[in-house]
Amino acid sequence: MTSMPPNERVKSTAELALLARLREGCAQLPEVAEAVDGFGHTSFRVAKKPFVMMGSQELHLAIKSDPVTQDLLVRSGGFRRTPFLGQHGWVSVADFERLDWDQIEELVRDAYRLAAPKRLLKKLPEAD
Repeated sequence: MTSMPPNERVKSTAELALLARLREGCAQLPEVAEAVDGFGHTSFRVAKKPFVMMGSQELHLAIKSDPVTQDLLVRSGGFRRTPFLGQHGWVSVADFERLDWDQIEELVRDAYRLAAPKRLLKKLPEAD
């Protein structure tokens, strides 16, 4: 029996829907690239820096944040510190049943701002 490499595994319907929604939102941001690493994690990057990552073994969404925002999100519920990255402010969605896409989209834009170089921040629409 041969096993499928992690980056080629079959994604669930929920993962595919999450990925499509993230692609749609990230497409509005300047110079975003999507990458899949050897472990099967899908990430959205700007200037080679990840700001959003999806897990490889289960439905998982991690977003770059600052420590203050991370603390507020964890205390409010629905989020937790991301394993291995939490000390850098990353948060993960803990409850997909309560997923608020308006909040996720705002967090993704904020994450982009944390990772993007200044020259790209100038390209963001004024509304952001």
